[in-house]
Formats: sequence, structure tokens, C-alpha cells
Amino acid sequence: MSLNALNAWRVALVAVAAGVGVGAAAAALKLAVPWQVGDLLPVGSAVDGPTPRAEVPETRHAFGTIGTGGTGSHEFTVKNTGSGPLTLRKGETSCTCTVSDFDSAAGGSPEGTKVVPPGGDTRIRVQWKGKGAGGPFRQQATILTDDPRRPELVFVVEGAVVPTWRAAPETIVLSRITASTGVQAAADVFTYGKESPTVTGITIDDPQAAQFFSLATSPLSADAIASETGATGGFRIDVDVKPGLPIGPLKRLIRVGFTMPEEMTAEVPLEGTVGGDLVMAGPGWDSSRQALLLGTVSGKAGLRTRVFLTAKGPYRDRVRPEVRETVPDSLQVTVGSGSPIGTGGVVRFPIDIVIPPGSRAVNHLCSQQGPAGRIVLETGHPESPEFSIPVCVAIGP
Repeated sequence: MSLNALNAWRVALVAVAAGVGVGAAAAALKLAVPWQVGDLLPVGSAVDGPTPRAEVPETRHAFGTIGTGGTGSHEFTVKNTGSGPLTLRKGETSCTCTVSDFDSAAGGSPEGTKVVPPGGDTRIRVQWKGKGAGGPFRQQATILTDDPRRPELVFVVEGAVVPTWRAAPETIVLSRITASTGVQAAADVFTYGKESPTVTGITIDDPQAAQFFSLATSPLSADAIASETGATGGFRIDVDVKPGLPIGPLKRLIRVGFTMPEEMTAEVPLEGTVGGDLVMAGPGWDSSRQALLLGTVSGKAGLRTRVFLTAKGPYRDRVRPEVRETVPDSLQVTVGSGSPIGTGGVVRFPIDIVIPPGSRAVNHLCSQQGPAGRIVLETGHPESPEFSIPVCVAIGP
């Protein structure tokens, strides 16, 4: 090979090496540039002609608090900054979240899509329900687009679920109440909706006892509402108990209907013990529950027991107890003659209670499944003419 030919080969090899080096350097330089949204498109998705471009000012919204059972909503804006029309479709949502702007009445098509022209925008309304006992929540909705650079838009709403309402105290407890005197009590009901509550009515669960209660409501002051974290409104329940309630345990339920704007009902228990000149004592009598606890009795063997009714005060000598009603009806109740105790300031009446053998099975164990039985006495006392004795008993086989 001549010297000129050898030089020519050397030049060619140098050129090839240089080309390879330049190409590798260019590739390395390209990899060093960060990827931009839209740099990667699916194979065969080269865009020809006008294309849409979805832009959203926000994808996450802090809603704040929502009451249990309440409905929240927020509108997100979607803009089309591209040169072609942008088509939106509903995607998946979380369990309590819905998107309601894709029907024809809301500007969508019958196929459940929305088309945004170039330079235009639309609003996506996300709605959700407050569920659970309380705590943080996170709801999301996905919108599908035909923007090749942004095929999905995920909108997130976060906040906290709080009770729709809360009573303070949770139970109105009446103390120092007697059959001959009245008493007043109150409870504040705080609400947590976006609107203040409008009371529509207030009742007590026993129509026959309603004559002994005067019930009223009034809006809470701004200072009272501010004292309860998260509360946005509320009302006070005022209870005026009139004289004449039967002696014994008192358990009632006050119901207040209100709108916010949904229709709701607040239920506040009312409890206490009505005292007076008549008092029970003896085996099985539970003074804390104000009930006679007989427990479970064999229907074959039956039961016999004795308790005592004592009468004091200026009308004690006028008391003449007589049985008016028994539940269950298998209870056989006999009231004996009264006898003075000590100096005569108290008169005691023995009450014999018999469950005869062969009585039918019943459940009155003072539970949700078995409501209490009772012995109702007519007393002859002018201020306490009726005396009811709750009886917790079950008769087995």
C-alpha cells in the first residue's frame, strides 16, 4: 500500500471516531436536561393539527369543617389554553364524592362529556357527604381529558367531619325535684353547618307527660357560639317542670326539629328522680335506679317477697295505697295496713309481691329487649295521688 493510501485510511478512521464521540456527547447532553410535562407521549401519539391543553388554577381545596350527614361542595375551574377543543369525561371518585356537572342540564352532552373551546373554561363541581363520627376527611374526583399532555385531572378536597349538632350537657339531669315543686333546667345545642339553624318545633316523647313540661328554645348568643370550637350556630333548650309529676324515676326524651338547611332532629334525654313524701324500701329495691330488682324467676317455682312503702309529711295519715295496675299481669300484689314507726312521723305499709308457680314466661328486665314492668298504686296523697314502682323481672320456663 502506498503512503498516500495509508494516510487516507487514517483520516477516515479519525473522522468516524470523532463522529461517534460527538453523537455520544450530544446524547449525554440531552439526558442531562430535565424531563418536561408532555415530553413523553405514547407511541404513535404524535400530535397533528390543533391540540387542546388543560390548565387548572387549583387541584386541592381545604374546605374546613362539615357536619355529619351534611353536604359540601366546591367548584374547580378547568381552562383550555390549547388550539383545539378540550373534551372532559367523568372518571373515578371516592366513596362519598360525586361530580354533577356532566348532564345536559348542566351544560354537558347526553354522553356525559363536556367540551371546552380553545380559550374557554368550565367549572367542575365536586360534592361530598360528611360521614363518620368525626375526624379528618379526604375526598377526590378524577376527570379524564383528551389533552395528550395531561390525560387525567385529580381534584382533592380535604377537611374535618364534625358532629352536626352537640348538646351541652348531653343529658339534662333534674336534681332536687319533688312532686309538689317545679324546677327549671336548660341545655345548649351547638350546630356546625354553614348556616345557622332554624328551629321548627320542640316536643317531649310522652304526650301524657307533656302537661308537666313547658319547653322553649332561643338562639345562642355570638359569645356562646364562639366558646364551642368549630360551632357556627346553636340554640338553647329551656325546660320548666311543673308540679304534679308521679314520684319515682323520670326518664323522658326531648326532640327539637330544625333546618340547616337540611331537616334534622336533636334528641336530648331528660332524667331525674321525683321525690316526695312516699319512699320505697326493702329487699331488691335499688335506690340508685329507683326500681325493684326481682331478677330472673323460675316459672315453675315462682317467687314471694315483701317490700315497704313509707309515707311522711303532713298528709301521711291520709295515705291508703291500693293496687291499680301490674305489669306483668301475673304479679300478685297485696298492700297491708300502715303502722307508725318510732314517734309516728313515718307510716309504713308492707307490700307483698307473689309470682305464682305456673306463670307464663315474660321479659321485663329493664333492658332494651325487655322494658320494665310496673306496679301502679293509687295512694290517696293529695300531692302524689299515683305512685309507680318500676319492676325489673323475667319469668323463665
